[in-house]
Amino acid sequence: MSCPHCGQPGEYQVSWIVRRKKTQLPRGADERDRARFAKAQSYMVRRDDPMACKNIRCRKRFDVVGLQSVAFL
Repeated sequence: MSCPHCGQPGEYQVSWIVRRKKTQLPRGADERDRARFAKAQSYMVRRDDPMACKNIRCRKRFDVVGLQSVAFL
């Protein structure tokens, strides 16, 4: 990725939060809950939306735009 302010390219580590589907439906669920549970799936959400430039002179923060914010497993 390149910083939009100074234009210097660099490698940035993006961290993700993993959200897993529960193994079984909670007790007391009705038909609507069963339908929602059947459609649910595990996914990952990007934790770091704004990144800081690695250039020592710049150090400005910018949003990551070339990478998806949600990825399904």
